[in-house]
Amino acid sequence: MERRVIALGFFDGVHLGHAALLACVKARAAELGATPAVLTFDTHPSGVVRGDQVPLINSLEDRIDLIRGLHGIADVIVLSFDELCRAMSWDAFVEVLQGDYGAVHVVCGHNYYFGHRGEGNPARLREKCLALGLGVDVIDEVSIDGVPVSSTYIRGLVQAGEMAGARRFLGHPHMLSGPVCHGHKLGRTLGAPTVNLEIPTGVVVPARGVYATRVFLPDRPQRGYLAVTNVGLRPTVNREEPVTVESYILGFDGDLYGQKIRVEFYHYIRPEIKFDGIAALKAQIQQDVVDVKAYMHGIG
Repeated sequence: MERRVIALGFFDGVHLGHAALLACVKARAAELGATPAVLTFDTHPSGVVRGDQVPLINSLEDRIDLIRGLHGIADVIVLSFDELCRAMSWDAFVEVLQGDYGAVHVVCGHNYYFGHRGEGNPARLREKCLALGLGVDVIDEVSIDGVPVSSTYIRGLVQAGEMAGARRFLGHPHMLSGPVCHGHKLGRTLGAPTVNLEIPTGVVVPARGVYATRVFLPDRPQRGYLAVTNVGLRPTVNREEPVTVESYILGFDGDLYGQKIRVEFYHYIRPEIKFDGIAALKAQIQQDVVDVKAYMHGIG
C-alpha cells in the first residue's frame, strides 16, 4: 500500500491557513519518503449534521483544482459524507486513515473536529496517532493583522464584493469555473461579445455588480485574459430572475459554448445600474473597460 502523509480538512477556499497545512504535508512527505495527500469530503459535514446549508466558496471541482494547481498535491482523496461516514467514531476514523489509506503521518488544523458528533479533536488525534505509531502535526491559527484566516470570514468578503480583501486572505483570487452557457447574445450588438457562466449549485454568489477579472480558457490555461465581468440580473436588458456571471473578454473573439472556463475576481468596479437604453449601456461598458485596464495595470 502506498505510504501517505495526509492533510485532513474540508479546505473551502483553500486559503492561507490551508496553505500552511499543505506546506507542512509536503515537507513531512519529503522527509518520510511518502506521498503527500489530501483527504476531504464531497459535501460540508455541517450541512449534513446540522442542516446548515451555507454557500461554499468553491465547488468540489474547484477545491481539487486549487489543491493540485496551487499547492502541487495531486493525490486528493474525496470521501462521501454519507450515513456510514457520519456515524463513524473518531478513533475508528483514524484507524481507517492508517488501514485503508496508508497514512504514516497526518496533518490537521487547530480547530479540526471529526468523527461522530464531532467528538474527535486535535488532542484526541495526537493520542490515537501515538498509539498507532503515526506522526501528527497540528497547524496553529493563521492571522492577518489580528484577523484569523477562515472560510467563514472570506465567504463574507466575497458576498460583499470585497475581492481585494478576499484575495489577501485566500492567497489567490476568488474563482468560479464551469462550462460556458448560452445567453441572449446581446453583447455582440453592443460591440462587447460576452460569455456566460452559471454559478455552481451551493457556491456563494458574489455581490452584484461589475468586476475586474481574468478569464482562463481551456486551450490557454496559463494565459489570463482581462475581462469585464457582471454578476447580477443585467437590469437594462434582462427580465429573467437567475443571477448570471457574464464576462466581456478583452482581446478575444471566439465560440466558447460548452467549454470550461475559469473566472478570477480581482476588484469590484461598480454596482449594477439600470440604464435608460442600449446606447447608455454601451458607453458604460466602454468606461468599464478603461477602469478594468487601469486597475489591473496598477496591480501588475
